[in-house]
Amino acid sequence: MSTTFQIDTSTSRANPTPAPMKRLTVPKIRARKDDGSTEEPLVMLTAYTARQAQLLDRHCDMLLVGDSLGQVIYGLPSTVPVTLEMMANHAAAVVRGSYHAVVIVDMPFGSYESSKEQAFESAARLLKESGAAAVKLEGGAQMAETVRFLIERGIPVMGHVGLTPQAVNVLGGYGARGRSDAEADKIVSDAQALDEAGAFAIVVEGVVEPIAIAVTKAVSAPTIGIGASAKCDGQVLVTDDMLGMFERVPRFVKKYADVAELIDRTVSTYAEEVRSRSFPGSDQTYQPKS
Repeated sequence: MSTTFQIDTSTSRANPTPAPMKRLTVPKIRARKDDGSTEEPLVMLTAYTARQAQLLDRHCDMLLVGDSLGQVIYGLPSTVPVTLEMMANHAAAVVRGSYHAVVIVDMPFGSYESSKEQAFESAARLLKESGAAAVKLEGGAQMAETVRFLIERGIPVMGHVGLTPQAVNVLGGYGARGRSDAEADKIVSDAQALDEAGAFAIVVEGVVEPIAIAVTKAVSAPTIGIGASAKCDGQVLVTDDMLGMFERVPRFVKKYADVAELIDRTVSTYAEEVRSRSFPGSDQTYQPKS
């Protein structure tokens, strides 16, 4: 039994708490795909805070501290402005709030592309400051050497091919990738290069379904689909999207709830009670002892 920091919901404080099970490991995630197939698909969701991690942890194999926090948490127009400091701070919170899932942290734009050495320095900082188990970076064949360099130095790496949000300015938007034969072939070869470099899993995002299936068959590492195919070895979504926190989401997102509407109704009720002076009531105030 391991120990982690859990949020005491009665006090909102983080306290050392015995964890009810051992945390999954990167090798166990990698081993879920055996001889080209994954019997039980892997479950991954994004998490950005300790409390969110608490709620998601027991249901997920992996929690991704995605650079999507730039848009979801900070209201930025894309993931490009996200910094290492942002990622390290949020990843540390997610690690404190979880005990079961493997925590993976995105390497933000500009923190790994210029050299293998830069990538190692950035990745080492993220893991040391957060306690996360692995990093994720975008790019295919051009990043394979960097992926190998990191893994040889003790840093597990998750790859990411297809639609790569950090390259939105080059791609010209967030449209599906792989519609041309040339692009489809490149996505498959990119995934194979990452697989050969040692990536323990590969996110396949925003590609036409036959390409996602081809990638899954072509690599030994598990593929994690997002806007790809149910035939991938696992799936990931941005948690706030699938919970219905935003009105507009990508077409590949299934809204499993409408939490935004619930929040709106709840806050409306609170505002009405404050304005009518019905809150706080006797149950929420301290009265003199008799």
